[in-house]
Amino acid sequence: MNHLLIFLIPWKDLNMLLMKIITKYVYELLEKDCNLKKISIPVDATESEPKSFIFMSEDALTNPQKLMVLIHGSGVVRAGQWARRLIINEDLDSGTQIPFIKRAVDEGYGVIVLNPNENYIEVEKPKIHVQSSSDSSDEPAEKRERKDKVSKETKKRRDFYEKYRNPQREKEMMQLYIRENGSPEEHAIYVWDHFIAQSAAENVFFVAHSYGGLAFVELMIQREADVKSKVTAVALTDSVHNVWHQEAGKTIREWMRENCCNWVSSSEPLDTSVESMLPDCPRVSACLMQSHHKTSICKKTQYLPDAIK
Repeated sequence: MNHLLIFLIPWKDLNMLLMKIITKYVYELLEKDCNLKKISIPVDATESEPKSFIFMSEDALTNPQKLMVLIHGSGVVRAGQWARRLIINEDLDSGTQIPFIKRAVDEGYGVIVLNPNENYIEVEKPKIHVQSSSDSSDEPAEKRERKDKVSKETKKRRDFYEKYRNPQREKEMMQLYIRENGSPEEHAIYVWDHFIAQSAAENVFFVAHSYGGLAFVELMIQREADVKSKVTAVALTDSVHNVWHQEAGKTIREWMRENCCNWVSSSEPLDTSVESMLPDCPRVSACLMQSHHKTSICKKTQYLPDAIK
Protein backbone atom coordinates (compact mmCIF):
# COMPACT_ATOMS: atom_id res chain seq x y z
CA MET A 1 0.00 0.00 0.00
CA ASN A 2 2.97 2.37 0.54
CA HIS A 3 3.48 2.69 -3.20
CA LEU A 4 0.02 4.31 -3.45
CA LEU A 5 1.08 7.17 -1.17
CA ILE A 6 2.85 8.79 -4.11
CA PHE A 7 -0.55 9.78 -5.48
CA LEU A 8 -1.35 11.70 -2.29
CA ILE A 9 1.77 13.87 -2.58
CA PRO A 10 1.43 17.09 -4.63
CA TRP A 11 3.49 17.16 -7.85
CA LYS A 12 5.47 20.17 -6.59
CA ASP A 13 6.59 18.19 -3.54
CA LEU A 14 7.52 15.17 -5.68
CA ASN A 15 9.61 17.44 -7.89
CA MET A 16 11.39 18.91 -4.85
CA LEU A 17 12.12 15.41 -3.58
CA LEU A 18 13.57 14.42 -6.95
CA MET A 19 15.75 17.53 -6.98
CA LYS A 20 17.14 16.67 -3.54
CA ILE A 21 17.94 13.12 -4.68
CA ILE A 22 19.71 14.41 -7.81
CA THR A 23 21.72 16.95 -5.83
CA LYS A 24 22.86 14.35 -3.30
CA TYR A 25 23.81 11.92 -6.06
CA VAL A 26 25.84 14.54 -7.99
CA TYR A 27 27.67 15.49 -4.78
CA GLU A 28 28.59 11.82 -4.33
CA LEU A 29 29.87 11.62 -7.91
CA LEU A 30 32.02 14.71 -7.42
CA GLU A 31 33.74 13.05 -4.48
CA LYS A 32 33.87 9.43 -5.66
CA ASP A 33 34.18 9.65 -9.47
CA CYS A 34 35.97 12.98 -9.78
CA ASN A 35 38.03 12.65 -6.58
CA LEU A 36 37.16 16.15 -5.40
CA LYS A 37 37.19 17.22 -1.76
CA LYS A 38 34.22 18.88 -0.09
CA ILE A 39 35.44 22.05 1.64
CA SER A 40 33.28 23.80 4.24
CA ILE A 41 32.88 27.59 4.15
CA PRO A 42 33.26 30.06 5.77
CA VAL A 43 36.68 28.65 6.55
CA ASP A 44 36.55 30.08 10.09
CA ALA A 45 32.92 29.14 10.79
CA THR A 46 31.96 28.22 14.31
CA GLU A 47 30.29 24.90 14.97
CA SER A 48 26.85 26.48 15.39
CA GLU A 49 26.73 28.97 12.51
CA PRO A 50 25.26 28.23 9.02
CA LYS A 51 27.76 26.78 6.54
CA SER A 52 28.04 26.04 2.84
CA PHE A 53 30.72 24.22 0.86
CA ILE A 54 32.61 23.99 -2.42
CA PHE A 55 34.50 21.16 -4.10
CA MET A 56 38.20 21.14 -4.99
CA SER A 57 40.71 18.76 -6.49
CA GLU A 58 43.63 17.69 -4.32
CA ASP A 59 46.00 19.97 -6.26
CA ALA A 60 43.65 22.96 -6.66
CA LEU A 61 45.81 25.26 -4.54
CA THR A 62 49.20 23.72 -5.31
CA ASN A 63 49.10 23.11 -9.08
CA PRO A 64 51.72 25.58 -10.36
CA GLN A 65 50.46 25.73 -13.93
CA LYS A 66 46.68 25.88 -14.34
CA LEU A 67 43.44 25.96 -12.39
CA MET A 68 39.89 25.55 -13.74
CA VAL A 69 36.99 27.24 -11.89
CA LEU A 70 33.38 26.28 -12.66
CA ILE A 71 30.34 28.45 -11.81
CA HIS A 72 26.78 27.32 -12.56
CA GLY A 73 23.73 29.55 -13.07
CA SER A 74 20.91 30.65 -10.78
CA GLY A 75 17.87 28.75 -9.51
CA VAL A 76 17.70 25.24 -8.06
CA VAL A 77 21.00 23.93 -9.44
CA ARG A 78 23.83 23.25 -7.02
CA ALA A 79 27.56 22.50 -7.25
CA GLY A 80 28.38 20.11 -10.08
CA GLN A 81 25.19 20.80 -12.07
CA TRP A 82 24.49 22.87 -15.18
CA ALA A 83 20.79 22.11 -15.82
CA ARG A 84 18.51 19.71 -13.94
CA ARG A 85 16.17 19.45 -16.91
CA LEU A 86 19.00 17.92 -18.91
CA ILE A 87 19.93 15.60 -16.04
CA ILE A 88 16.33 14.33 -15.84
CA ASN A 89 15.44 14.25 -19.54
CA GLU A 90 18.80 13.33 -21.05
CA ASP A 91 21.78 12.24 -18.98
CA LEU A 92 24.41 13.25 -16.45
CA ASP A 93 26.97 14.07 -19.12
CA SER A 94 24.67 16.70 -20.63
CA GLY A 95 23.37 18.26 -17.42
CA THR A 96 26.31 18.14 -15.02
CA GLN A 97 29.83 19.55 -14.84
CA ILE A 98 31.31 16.08 -14.48
CA PRO A 99 32.59 15.80 -18.11
CA PHE A 100 34.28 19.21 -17.74
CA ILE A 101 35.88 18.20 -14.47
CA LYS A 102 37.16 14.85 -15.74
CA ARG A 103 38.57 16.41 -18.89
CA ALA A 104 40.21 19.20 -16.89
CA VAL A 105 41.83 16.71 -14.51
CA ASP A 106 43.03 14.57 -17.44
CA GLU A 107 44.64 17.65 -18.99
CA GLY A 108 46.46 18.57 -15.80
CA TYR A 109 44.26 21.27 -14.31
CA GLY A 110 43.51 21.81 -10.68
CA VAL A 111 39.74 22.24 -10.26
CA ILE A 112 37.46 24.33 -8.03
CA VAL A 113 33.68 23.91 -8.26
CA LEU A 114 31.69 26.80 -6.80
CA ASN A 115 28.30 26.45 -5.10
CA PRO A 116 26.80 29.95 -5.52
CA ASN A 117 23.13 29.08 -4.84
CA GLU A 118 23.76 27.56 -1.40
CA ASN A 119 23.25 30.87 0.40
CA TYR A 120 21.27 29.94 3.53
CA ILE A 121 19.98 27.10 5.65
CA GLU A 122 16.37 26.64 6.72
CA VAL A 123 15.49 26.08 10.36
CA GLU A 124 12.18 25.77 12.13
CA LYS A 125 10.72 29.10 13.17
CA PRO A 126 10.44 29.48 16.94
CA LYS A 127 6.84 29.22 18.08
CA ILE A 128 5.36 32.21 19.88
CA HIS A 129 3.04 31.10 22.65
CA VAL A 130 0.10 33.45 23.12
CA GLN A 131 -1.69 33.30 26.44
CA SER A 132 -5.34 32.36 26.08
CA SER A 133 -7.74 35.21 26.78
CA SER A 134 -9.95 32.77 28.68
CA ASP A 135 -7.36 32.69 31.47
CA SER A 136 -8.30 36.20 32.53
CA SER A 137 -12.03 35.63 32.13
CA ASP A 138 -14.52 35.68 34.96
CA GLU A 139 -16.11 32.49 33.62
CA PRO A 140 -16.43 29.53 35.95
CA ALA A 141 -13.45 27.16 35.81
CA GLU A 142 -15.59 24.25 34.55
CA LYS A 143 -16.99 26.26 31.65
CA ARG A 144 -13.52 27.60 30.78
CA GLU A 145 -12.01 24.08 30.74
CA ARG A 146 -14.82 22.88 28.46
CA LYS A 147 -14.21 25.75 26.02
CA ASP A 148 -10.45 25.09 26.04
CA LYS A 149 -11.07 21.42 25.29
CA VAL A 150 -13.30 22.26 22.31
CA SER A 151 -10.72 24.78 21.06
CA LYS A 152 -7.90 22.22 21.27
CA GLU A 153 -9.93 19.60 19.43
CA THR A 154 -10.85 22.10 16.71
CA LYS A 155 -7.20 23.09 16.30
CA LYS A 156 -6.18 19.42 16.17
CA ARG A 157 -8.66 18.73 13.35
CA ARG A 158 -7.56 21.85 11.47
CA ASP A 159 -3.88 20.97 11.80
CA PHE A 160 -4.56 17.42 10.58
CA TYR A 161 -6.40 18.77 7.54
CA GLU A 162 -3.63 21.25 6.74
CA LYS A 163 -1.00 18.53 7.06
CA TYR A 164 -2.91 16.29 4.65
CA ARG A 165 -3.64 19.12 2.21
CA ASN A 166 -0.14 20.58 2.27
CA PRO A 167 2.56 18.50 4.02
CA GLN A 168 5.12 21.28 3.55
CA ARG A 169 3.21 23.57 5.93
CA GLU A 170 3.56 21.24 8.86
CA LYS A 171 6.39 23.45 10.13
CA GLU A 172 7.05 27.13 9.65
CA MET A 173 10.62 27.67 8.48
CA MET A 174 12.98 30.64 8.49
CA GLN A 175 16.18 31.31 6.54
CA LEU A 176 19.58 31.85 8.15
CA TYR A 177 22.02 33.29 5.63
CA ILE A 178 25.61 32.06 5.40
CA ARG A 179 28.18 34.65 6.40
CA GLU A 180 29.87 36.31 3.40
CA ASN A 181 28.09 33.86 1.09
CA GLY A 182 24.53 35.23 1.13
CA SER A 183 24.35 35.66 -2.66
CA PRO A 184 26.10 34.22 -5.76
CA GLU A 185 28.12 37.42 -6.07
CA GLU A 186 29.27 37.30 -2.45
CA HIS A 187 30.10 33.61 -2.84
CA ALA A 188 32.29 34.20 -5.91
CA ILE A 189 34.21 36.96 -4.13
CA TYR A 190 34.61 34.85 -0.98
CA VAL A 191 35.96 31.84 -2.88
CA TRP A 192 38.31 34.12 -4.83
CA ASP A 193 39.71 35.74 -1.69
CA HIS A 194 40.13 32.55 0.35
CA PHE A 195 41.03 29.98 -2.32
CA ILE A 196 41.61 31.10 -5.92
CA ALA A 197 43.77 34.12 -5.05
CA GLN A 198 45.82 31.87 -2.74
CA SER A 199 46.40 29.20 -5.40
CA ALA A 200 49.81 28.64 -6.94
CA ALA A 201 48.47 28.40 -10.50
CA GLU A 202 50.06 30.74 -13.00
CA ASN A 203 46.97 30.52 -15.23
CA VAL A 204 43.38 30.47 -13.92
CA PHE A 205 40.49 29.65 -16.27
CA PHE A 206 36.78 30.19 -15.61
CA VAL A 207 33.77 28.43 -17.13
CA ALA A 208 30.60 30.27 -16.06
CA HIS A 209 27.00 29.62 -17.14
CA SER A 210 24.10 32.10 -17.12
CA TYR A 211 24.08 33.99 -13.78
CA GLY A 212 27.55 32.62 -13.13
CA GLY A 213 28.76 35.05 -15.80
CA LEU A 214 27.20 37.95 -13.92
CA ALA A 215 28.88 36.76 -10.72
CA PHE A 216 32.24 36.67 -12.53
CA VAL A 217 31.81 40.22 -13.85
CA GLU A 218 30.97 41.41 -10.33
CA LEU A 219 34.11 39.66 -9.12
CA MET A 220 36.10 41.58 -11.75
CA ILE A 221 34.57 44.87 -10.64
CA GLN A 222 35.45 44.20 -6.99
CA ARG A 223 38.89 42.61 -7.57
CA GLU A 224 39.94 43.96 -10.98
CA ALA A 225 43.70 44.06 -10.53
CA ASP A 226 43.87 40.65 -8.85
CA VAL A 227 41.67 38.98 -11.47
CA LYS A 228 43.69 40.45 -14.34
CA SER A 229 46.92 39.19 -12.79
CA LYS A 230 45.76 35.57 -12.43
CA VAL A 231 42.95 34.85 -14.92
CA THR A 232 44.01 33.88 -18.44
CA ALA A 233 40.67 33.14 -20.12
CA VAL A 234 36.95 32.95 -19.38
CA ALA A 235 34.39 30.78 -21.21
CA LEU A 236 30.84 32.04 -20.65
CA THR A 237 27.72 30.18 -21.75
CA ASP A 238 24.57 32.24 -22.22
CA SER A 239 25.85 34.70 -19.62
CA VAL A 240 23.29 37.18 -18.28
CA HIS A 241 25.88 39.77 -17.25
CA ASN A 242 25.38 43.38 -18.32
CA VAL A 243 28.40 45.67 -18.22
CA TRP A 244 26.18 48.78 -18.23
CA HIS A 245 23.88 47.76 -15.39
CA GLN A 246 26.80 46.40 -13.39
CA GLU A 247 28.79 49.57 -14.12
CA ALA A 248 31.88 47.76 -15.35
CA GLY A 249 34.57 50.29 -16.22
CA LYS A 250 36.31 50.76 -19.56
CA THR A 251 39.41 48.81 -18.52
CA ILE A 252 37.25 45.82 -17.53
CA ARG A 253 35.35 45.90 -20.82
CA GLU A 254 38.62 46.03 -22.76
CA TRP A 255 40.02 43.07 -20.78
CA MET A 256 36.83 41.07 -21.41
CA ARG A 257 37.08 41.69 -25.17
CA GLU A 258 40.53 40.12 -25.16
CA ASN A 259 40.09 37.32 -22.60
CA CYS A 260 36.42 36.26 -22.56
CA CYS A 261 34.07 34.54 -24.98
CA ASN A 262 30.31 34.00 -24.58
CA TRP A 263 28.65 31.03 -26.30
CA VAL A 264 24.97 31.89 -26.87
CA SER A 265 21.81 30.26 -28.21
CA SER A 266 21.82 30.45 -31.98
CA SER A 267 20.89 28.42 -35.05
CA GLU A 268 24.22 29.36 -36.63
CA PRO A 269 27.04 26.76 -36.87
CA LEU A 270 29.14 26.26 -33.76
CA ASP A 271 31.57 29.12 -32.99
CA THR A 272 30.07 31.45 -35.65
CA SER A 273 30.26 35.07 -34.53
CA VAL A 274 26.95 36.46 -33.20
CA GLU A 275 26.17 40.19 -33.05
CA SER A 276 26.22 41.74 -29.58
CA MET A 277 24.56 44.87 -28.22
CA LEU A 278 27.14 45.15 -25.41
CA PRO A 279 30.71 46.43 -25.77
CA ASP A 280 32.37 43.58 -23.91
CA CYS A 281 33.35 40.04 -24.88
CA PRO A 282 32.77 38.35 -28.27
CA ARG A 283 29.57 36.28 -28.62
CA VAL A 284 29.64 33.09 -30.69
CA SER A 285 27.07 30.45 -31.52
CA ALA A 286 26.60 27.40 -29.32
CA CYS A 287 24.75 25.86 -32.28
CA LEU A 288 21.61 25.35 -30.16
CA MET A 289 18.44 27.35 -29.59
CA GLN A 290 17.82 26.37 -25.96
CA SER A 291 19.88 27.75 -23.09
CA HIS A 292 19.82 24.56 -21.03
CA HIS A 293 21.61 22.72 -23.87
CA LYS A 294 24.46 25.21 -24.05
CA THR A 295 26.90 23.70 -21.65
CA SER A 296 26.59 20.21 -23.11
CA ILE A 297 27.94 21.43 -26.44
CA CYS A 298 30.27 24.20 -25.29
CA LYS A 299 32.80 21.60 -24.19
CA LYS A 300 33.47 20.91 -27.88
CA THR A 301 35.01 24.35 -28.31
CA GLN A 302 38.78 24.76 -28.24
CA TYR A 303 38.82 28.21 -26.60
CA LEU A 304 40.42 27.35 -23.28
CA PRO A 305 43.00 24.86 -24.55
CA ASP A 306 43.99 27.38 -27.26
CA ALA A 307 44.37 30.09 -24.64
CA ILE A 308 46.90 27.93 -22.80
CA LYS A 309 48.91 27.30 -25.93
